[in-house]
Amino acid sequence: MNRSRKQIRITDAEWDVLSIAWKKEPVAASEIVEAVAKQRKWSLATVRTLLTRLVNKGALRAEKEGRRFLYWPIVSMEACIRQESRSFIDRVFGGAPSSIILDLVKETELTKEDIKELRRILKEKEQ
Repeated sequence: MNRSRKQIRITDAEWDVLSIAWKKEPVAASEIVEAVAKQRKWSLATVRTLLTRLVNKGALRAEKEGRRFLYWPIVSMEACIRQESRSFIDRVFGGAPSSIILDLVKETELTKEDIKELRRILKEKEQ
């Protein structure tokens, strides 16, 4: 994430737009409308509004190409996921990630590879 120090709050609708930009960059507004047409009934104006918000937030950059604008993500999906996870943990668990980690480990089916990776991470944390 180029702006790793600045936290960018992404709404659900903006997340849908960013998801498309992450998969297919650069992307035009019309391509986003086409991509979300089945799930959401967004107009081109709605998508343009979301794109403008994301550009203003520093999540996307825009360049004019002929009569249209193309958009590229500035923030990575991984950085947004980390930020959303942190925000969720802060809101729901009072900033204590151990509660959610323990609950997830208890309630999730884990493969032998998952367990091996968890053991490796825990050993690393112990040292």
